[in-house]
Amino acid sequence: MRPARALIDLAALRHNYHLARARHGARALAVVKANAYGHGAVRCAQALANEADGFAVAFLDEALELREAGITRPILLLEGVFDAAELDAVERHELWIVVHHEAQLRMIEATPLERPLNVWLKVNSGMNRAGFVGDAVAVAWRRLQASGKVADITLMTHFARADEPEVIATPAQVERFNAATAGLSAPRSLSNSGAILGWPQARGDWARPGILLYGADPMPGEGNGLQPVMTLESAVMAVREIDAGEPLGYGARFVAERRTRVGLVAMGYADGYPRLVPDGTPVTIDGRPGRLIGRVSMDMLTVDLTDHPEAVLGSRVELWGRQVPVNHIAAAAGTIAYELLCNVKRVRFSYTGD
Repeated sequence: MRPARALIDLAALRHNYHLARARHGARALAVVKANAYGHGAVRCAQALANEADGFAVAFLDEALELREAGITRPILLLEGVFDAAELDAVERHELWIVVHHEAQLRMIEATPLERPLNVWLKVNSGMNRAGFVGDAVAVAWRRLQASGKVADITLMTHFARADEPEVIATPAQVERFNAATAGLSAPRSLSNSGAILGWPQARGDWARPGILLYGADPMPGEGNGLQPVMTLESAVMAVREIDAGEPLGYGARFVAERRTRVGLVAMGYADGYPRLVPDGTPVTIDGRPGRLIGRVSMDMLTVDLTDHPEAVLGSRVELWGRQVPVNHIAAAAGTIAYELLCNVKRVRFSYTGD
């Protein structure tokens, strides 16, 4: 059996959720969109089913998958509904929805409903992707109240630069949110992962931890006590030696400076490991620090075993996890941990910590 696998530590997931909730000091929706950032939405939601105050997903199909798996806690659709027909499923499955533009507001006003909805009204405080701006927030709030189809309204916004503690964009967004919602009596939700960890002035009635649940610290320094949930690993599948001056792999990017013992590892960019990482990107080999050499291929990559004489066929190679932070690999690839975690596929998933 091919040894490439993702080990998912559900105890670490629970640890991270409780850390986020304690840091924020109020209720928290566990964000499990995009298949729980590549970790398996159903298993992650089940692991948090008795712990989380609720869940957040991107769209209806993701919520229905959780309901079918027995998740009964509140589930928020962060993108809201795409057409009025979806409101029937929202109502039947007692889902919560975000309303972030005029057409969604009109759908609620025009659609007959048997029971009132729980709506999260989104405020555009500066990210400029979605949400109502300025005075339009109060207008939308009053229309929802007047529709007779809404039981509860939560006011929310989303931060563009909460993971940059030296930038003043987040306090500015908090000010705009407060101005737009002044006088409106409703719970508030501002904090994403970065704001939970770095911006106490953004705390409200609900937090929405996402990437931090999975142990990838969004803030510089990685000093917040998060535990990695995914360990991506494989094993050495072949060993060879090349002489000094010989190239290795596609494009001959790596050229040996000494006689080099090369380990071939069953993991490639088709599995989700980034193709663009440079020579020297860290790995561990049987628990000891090592390095990647040569360009990552579709199904394989190569590591330097010269200083690992004990490494043999089957030696374990960690690509990221407890010993190799995923943020380090993301930085080497010029991307973010979100993308790497969401892209993992074609490997066996194993779960611990149930």
